[in-house]
Amino acid sequence: MSNLPPCPQCGSEYTYEDGTLLVCPECAHEWSANESDAAESGGKVVRDANGNELQDGDTVTVIKDLKVKGSSSVVKVGTKVKNIRLVDGDHDIDCKIDGIGAMKLKSEFVKKA
Repeated sequence: MSNLPPCPQCGSEYTYEDGTLLVCPECAHEWSANESDAAESGGKVVRDANGNELQDGDTVTVIKDLKVKGSSSVVKVGTKVKNIRLVDGDHDIDCKIDGIGAMKLKSEFVKKA
């Protein structure tokens, strides 16, 4: 029995190695073994403006004045945001900011506190 991962595209368990690539004989999908390792370890890694890895529940600080869309309010530099949640999408942080409410932020505009 081989310890190769199943095909990420069709789920076939009959994958095989061809040099540095893994190949699925059923759908002909080819992918790197390094990609499958990253997918198994948890997928996407979210990093702040300084390159620190962020996790759910972290506290972050805003590093740039951010205008709130559809409002005249602004999230000021230095605003601390507690208990963030990481989500998929363009804005990868879900949070609640005091005085403003629920917001989505981009990780490139925050740093880990």
